[in-house]
Amino acid sequence: MSQSLARALGILIELGEGPRNLDELAATAGVHKTTVLRLLRTLEEERFVHRDGDHRFHLGSRMFALARASLEQHGIRDVAAPHLAKLNEATGQTIHLGVLEGDPEISHSVVYLAKYDSRHAIRMYSRVGLPMPLHATAIAKVLLADLPAPRRRRIAESIEYTRFTEHTITGPSELLAELDRVAEQGHAMDDAEHETFIRCVGVPVRDASGRVVAAVSISVPEIVLDRDAVLGLLPDLLATARAISTDYGHTEGNPE
Repeated sequence: MSQSLARALGILIELGEGPRNLDELAATAGVHKTTVLRLLRTLEEERFVHRDGDHRFHLGSRMFALARASLEQHGIRDVAAPHLAKLNEATGQTIHLGVLEGDPEISHSVVYLAKYDSRHAIRMYSRVGLPMPLHATAIAKVLLADLPAPRRRRIAESIEYTRFTEHTITGPSELLAELDRVAEQGHAMDDAEHETFIRCVGVPVRDASGRVVAAVSISVPEIVLDRDAVLGLLPDLLATARAISTDYGHTEGNPE
């Protein structure tokens, strides 16, 4: 990758976190302001960024158009939508759909394709299109658990194990053992591992071949339901995942 391209992509990633001024972008990139300004002007011309009246830079309309196109190209999102909306309406809890992003042979990224917010005042921090921690989210565990053992190990050994809470998994051996449990039991749990006040349970969505192509989760604040009650939502979650899988071509006779 060329140095200029890498810096431009770094600028876009940084702006994905929020508006920035020139000084902030230059500091993050570790280069002189004139270099960053040259890149920003090119990105502005192509509508990847725009500048407001206070000289702060934001992601531009071209980025949003590409994001929409990317989401639309994930057919599973459209298939899942009515089922996710129904589960959200029935439970009142936050529902997510997530997938492995990129080349399936090398991908280390899991992103949310869809989110249906809860009816509670307390909301889970997550955004469609952003990557999620591989070691601390139920959806990521479900997707990783379906991978061949050698790939699981390579990914587990490559993760930066950020400790979000006292319950967060902190190393490859612990994660691999967890993935073995997920593969055996057919669901995963984020037991207040990413946010101290949120528990999530996730299950797989399969295609016609039986391969796991996505995962669905339900997230609940601790003050709303305790751990056992969250697990009590598992039958409804599994039924939703089966309905999505069926619409996506999976049948009970297919391998799992």
